[in-house]
Amino acid sequence: MLFITYFYTFTHTINFSFNFLNPFLMNQKAIELENRLVKFSVINTIIAEYLTKTKTGNHLKDQLVRSCVSPALNYGEAQVAESTPDFIHKLRICLKELKETLACLKIIQEKELAADMKDLSDSIDECGQLISIFVKSVETATKNFNKKNQANGTDK
Repeated sequence: MLFITYFYTFTHTINFSFNFLNPFLMNQKAIELENRLVKFSVINTIIAEYLTKTKTGNHLKDQLVRSCVSPALNYGEAQVAESTPDFIHKLRICLKELKETLACLKIIQEKELAADMKDLSDSIDECGQLISIFVKSVETATKNFNKKNQANGTDK
């Protein structure tokens, strides 16, 4: 898994940003989180490519690719949400997909289907950290939305 190590080193050495369309839409933390989700997606798709070529390995490969890419894409959508409830909904989708990815990675680890268990372990750790970020983000956004609505005397 030399490629994964090289890619990870490369992307951490060069702090690139995918927010080239409109840098005013996102603050620095949002840009960093988006970049982290993109790196997470790329590393896990590489892990998926090297899973053992068995029925289980092929099934988990397809599932992992879908679930690990989804948070980056949905987070991009969340940044241009039409409303606060839409934003919260998209964050929840990111959270659900990250939890699905974590379960998939744990199955791969238990079945020892990955070519490089160290990269897999690192990815499981990163997934746990991303889940924690999104749990807190959903809680904060929901709390702020509810506070704003109570202050305005609205229910929605």
